[in-house]
Amino acid sequence: MHRRELLGLAAVLAGARVLSRVQPVRAQSLAGKQIRVVVPFPPGGPTDIVARPFAQMLGEALQATMIVDNRAGAGGSIGAELAAQSAPDGQTLLVGTVGTHAINSALYAKLPYDPVKDFTPLALIALAPVAVVVHPLVQAKSLADLVALAKKNPNKLNYGSAGIGTPGHLTAEMFRAASGIDIQHVPYKGSAPALTDLIAGQIQIMFDPLQSVLSNVKGGKIRALAVSSKTRAPVVPDVPTIAESGYDGFETTAWWGVFAPASLPDALTTSLVTEIERIVASDTFRSKLEPLGVTAVADIGGSAFADFQKNEIAKWGKAVRDAHVKIN
Repeated sequence: MHRRELLGLAAVLAGARVLSRVQPVRAQSLAGKQIRVVVPFPPGGPTDIVARPFAQMLGEALQATMIVDNRAGAGGSIGAELAAQSAPDGQTLLVGTVGTHAINSALYAKLPYDPVKDFTPLALIALAPVAVVVHPLVQAKSLADLVALAKKNPNKLNYGSAGIGTPGHLTAEMFRAASGIDIQHVPYKGSAPALTDLIAGQIQIMFDPLQSVLSNVKGGKIRALAVSSKTRAPVVPDVPTIAESGYDGFETTAWWGVFAPASLPDALTTSLVTEIERIVASDTFRSKLEPLGVTAVADIGGSAFADFQKNEIAKWGKAVRDAHVKIN
């Protein structure tokens, strides 16, 4: 009996060790911890709009205290660098963007972080088109009208963006090249201050992800002329795409994903990817984003997200080079 009891105890202990390996959430629990979600752009901008409901839902799922830390500047590079230098313990996450993790490596001569080597990619969470919007006093009811107005007044119209090299800026430069117009770029430190100046009439045009301008479009404070996605946005079905406005094949998309610092332990990575994908696939998360013009994206996590990022770096790198934009 004594031998059988010892063998039984050994089997239980071995099973417990196996169970601990297949339950990473229990093995590396973040419950009760404080998790900082770095948002590399100002409050109220498109990244902030995506990050806040995500952070709230992740905190509830992990039973952790979430702190949204807005660190704006340098096209998102300040916040991204901060996250890259943090400990890989799951308590610092970054809501990275197409800018911070696909555009900036081609845009900046000396980027203070490596968008691939310095991070653990967790999951893509959302996509949105760039909207072309104007102040109501601009005599343009369509993209064709805007092009005609700009050609009559070369270098007289100003357009704002969230900063040099952001999706809005590069989309504007791509459109400027496609349409042959000359309009002046006014870069801001984020979407919110640019939008404030557009509403006040300090600038005439803005290129920015749809969710940051949508409420003001619906409120009549600004007018939407087009969106950059392949198909029309369901929240503004009357607004045509740039492609159907006479620029066949034109398409750009802003995106947001969650990254952790490099060398995040495998078990913790797996548990976070699983939890993030569950949140993004939920009706609750979708209901928070889709009315804003943002599409929640599930099932692109871990290695699939890394592959997605690699392709985006190649695509947007070409856009930066074609626009002849470089920041020293």
